[in-house]
Amino acid sequence: MFASLALILRILLAWAAAIVVAGFVWSGIFSGMDDGPGWVFGLLAMFLAVTAIGSCITHIRRVWLIAGRLDGTTLSSRQRRQIELPMDAGPAFALLEKAIAELPRVEDIESAAGSLQVRAYVRRVDPYNGRPPSRWNLPARLAIRRNSVLATVTPGQGTSSVTLLFEPDAGVWADLLAVDEGSNFENAEAVTRAITRRVSEQRRDEQAAAEQTATEKELSVAKLNLLHAQVEPHFLYNTLANAQVLTRTDPPRADQMLGHLIQYLRSSLPSVDESMSTLGVELERTQAYLEILKIRMGARLALQVDVPPMLLTLPLPSMALQTLVENAIKHGLEPKPGGGTVWIIARAFDDHVTLTVADDGLGFGQGTSGTGIGLKNLRERLRLTCGDRAGVAIVSNFPSGVAATITLPRDAREAIHAA
Repeated sequence: MFASLALILRILLAWAAAIVVAGFVWSGIFSGMDDGPGWVFGLLAMFLAVTAIGSCITHIRRVWLIAGRLDGTTLSSRQRRQIELPMDAGPAFALLEKAIAELPRVEDIESAAGSLQVRAYVRRVDPYNGRPPSRWNLPARLAIRRNSVLATVTPGQGTSSVTLLFEPDAGVWADLLAVDEGSNFENAEAVTRAITRRVSEQRRDEQAAAEQTATEKELSVAKLNLLHAQVEPHFLYNTLANAQVLTRTDPPRADQMLGHLIQYLRSSLPSVDESMSTLGVELERTQAYLEILKIRMGARLALQVDVPPMLLTLPLPSMALQTLVENAIKHGLEPKPGGGTVWIIARAFDDHVTLTVADDGLGFGQGTSGTGIGLKNLRERLRLTCGDRAGVAIVSNFPSGVAATITLPRDAREAIHAA
């Protein structure tokens, strides 16, 4: 109540001072005449005073309806807002520009991305619908037609501070003689709500994207576990069957086979639930697997490994190397009467690493044909764990056999964390 009375008193005092000055001017103009025109000036003065009081009451009532309270801040025709945004200056400026552009009756928007400033003008509601008021309606002719908006973004460390200034598009006299009927307070609240809404929408979208990413990651892990279960080799059953036969015919070889099987299981079972391994671990597991096969195949199977020590820590999908070795033996060397050799070769290049498993077996079209499930699963696991830059290529080996090459990005660790 005190703020409302202070506003009315201030406006009346300002108009009283203006009327006194006008009275001196009036008396100077009509000094040589009789007192007749004095009553005209008196009527004009009363009309202006009543109009000023009516404008103040309208202003107070409208501010009360908009803000729900009356104080010096809400009643002021000049409004200032300070908003802290949890984003960098560039996105904050774009958000601020869109929020101001959504104001009703906004016009003449001037934005400067370099200085992080936006200036705009907002037309006030026109009670005359564009028609000029009567020449005798002095307050209407002196009325302020629009308000100005000045917004500035101040960058910080990962945050931005937004300063908003809403004021009449007029000089200092507007603070003394006129009120804005709460239009600047309404614009300030509208822009604040628009900024809050956009920040909330952005945070909601980010949260939804994070939840979707987490869901996709869980699905990928589940799919990887399924694929990993599918590539677990069936040779375990064959090995146990062979060991059972050897215990009766050749106990020392049976003992040797069971020892290699234990080593193979020791390197395999701890990582049964892990989709990723390293080239060193996979090489150790594959060599144990080949030692078991050497007992079965004897001199028909030879192995040559050429892997630089620096590549032993290279991330690799679990069972990837053994899948290629199994294919080489099953489809190339086992059907070949004299057997052959398996080569495991790793090479590092500028932006990628290759891992090749080659054999000198029967080659394409001459060995046993498989279902292709192992290679299909391997390609899918490489895509899920290492991205689209990873893959498998299979070509004929010279002079006989097949060469299968896994290509991995040199930054495989980063690709795996991003997948």
